[in-house]
Amino acid sequence: MTKVVKIKTGSKFEDHGSYSRIVAIDNWIFVSNTAGRNPVSKEIPEDITEQTLQVFSNIEAALAAVDSGLADVVASRVFIQDPTDTMAVMTVVGEKFRGINPASTVTCPPLGSTVYKVEIEVTAYRGAGKAETEERVISL
Repeated sequence: MTKVVKIKTGSKFEDHGSYSRIVAIDNWIFVSNTAGRNPVSKEIPEDITEQTLQVFSNIEAALAAVDSGLADVVASRVFIQDPTDTMAVMTVVGEKFRGINPASTVTCPPLGSTVYKVEIEVTAYRGAGKAETEERVISL
């Protein structure tokens, strides 16, 4: 029988919006759009690079709760409030996903508040980081 695990972090936003930080179905792991709020201090860094690093810290902690990590990420969706921050955000994204190379979407929509400069959502497959991988280059 399929097992579904739903992870909550205690965030007031999860409660208000009735959602889980993670929903894991067997080896598939769906991580909700994640902002750069420090879970201990509840503060959001002003600096875009620091905020992006905090987003990744939050995602990594969530993935660890279901015995996974960034190496298992197969798709990411990056939401950047201000298009001029794209290079700084994608520099961090590139560092974090170097060698993992998930499918990725990057867009610049308005976010839920102007304090959120970046939010990232990922889909992972537990064990993908250890799976045999073949990379191909094609012309489009």
